[in-house]
Amino acid sequence: MPVADVTADDVRRTILGVWRIEQPRLITSLSRMLRDVPLAEDLTQETLIAALEHWPVDGVPDKPGAWLMATAKRRALDHLRHVSMRTQKHGMLAHDLAREQETMPDFDSALDDDIGDELLRLIFTACHPLLSREARAALALRMICGLTTEEIARAFLQTEAAIAQRIVRAKRTLSESGLAYETPRGEELSERLASVLEVVYLIFNEGYTAARGDAWLRPQLCNEALRMGRVLASIAPQEPEAHGLLALMELNASRMAARTDAAGDPILLMDQNRARWDRLQIRRGQLALARARELGGAGGFYALQAAIVACHAEAGTSDTTDWSRIAALYGDLAALVQSPVIELNRAVAVGMAEGPQAALAIVDGLAHEPALESYHLLPSVRGDLLQKLGRHDEARAAFDAAAALAGNTRERDLLHRRAAAARAAHDRASPCL
Repeated sequence: MPVADVTADDVRRTILGVWRIEQPRLITSLSRMLRDVPLAEDLTQETLIAALEHWPVDGVPDKPGAWLMATAKRRALDHLRHVSMRTQKHGMLAHDLAREQETMPDFDSALDDDIGDELLRLIFTACHPLLSREARAALALRMICGLTTEEIARAFLQTEAAIAQRIVRAKRTLSESGLAYETPRGEELSERLASVLEVVYLIFNEGYTAARGDAWLRPQLCNEALRMGRVLASIAPQEPEAHGLLALMELNASRMAARTDAAGDPILLMDQNRARWDRLQIRRGQLALARARELGGAGGFYALQAAIVACHAEAGTSDTTDWSRIAALYGDLAALVQSPVIELNRAVAVGMAEGPQAALAIVDGLAHEPALESYHLLPSVRGDLLQKLGRHDEARAAFDAAAALAGNTRERDLLHRRAAAARAAHDRASPCL
């Protein structure tokens, strides 16, 4: 686009788009240099501010990622030059940084440990046992993976304020404890694996159905989570849940091409063209699930979810799907992890296997669950069941309520269309006065 046609909003959107891609690279690079994850995150945020200040004036650089990396490293050097150098730690950091600048100038330099992945290495650092399980995941998702506090709150079904406090406390703990950027090994690596799997799982989920924004899918996040999942399965080959998570992501990702239309609008599972599902990716998911089962992990959290998705993948049509088995698998999952979201998903499967009335009883039983108070899929599922029961006016109200709660533009528009369809069905069914 000609420079004259570039608006301030265009530049800002470009900055934020590049930022989403480059933030993990920046923070991992600075963490290697500074051996201090919270400090690296602070300087990375300063780099974003610098871009917001300079690019609207100077124009977007030809290599925006390189500009951000150079600016971030320069700020790290400035920090080390201006902080007190009286302690041995600061002297060691300055020496290590100078040596790293000479021998490892790029983010893509050779790796030196058994994790073999820079971003995963940093996630393992953030998932330190000093932090609670919830704090580990929230910190990694916010600082390292670039998810917003709002997106993380949605993933945990918590308020933004609660998640923000959790992240602040976790960063303070890391800073005050003196924990450095590190690479856990052996038993220590195994102790952190469950938290790391959870982080990768949540990254994939945000990419698969974005909480906010104009795009329903964020393929980059899905692909990044898949890449990390494959690395985890390779470094923990005897861990069934690593294979279970990989199976779940591969099987879900196999449907990506069929989940939106040409305009980017969502296509629900029942309406998807299954010929567009990636059979090779389904096969990879099936193999990963088989490996999880061989290792005795058939009843694991991720393996059970993968088994559910596999039921869909193995069915030629929605009508031939084994909904009774899916409902039973959700029952197993609910017995393993008490979650109203799992129960809501079980209700959908029960509705397909036994009819909408049986499912509606389950959904209505979840109406007062605090965790689902702002969860748009609760009224959305209820609207679908009411529509099937011919209670069109109630369905319209439920879809309208769901649309009011939905944060994603595409999903909100879909719910508005479903509300309009329910209203039209109600009008057709109503006797003329």
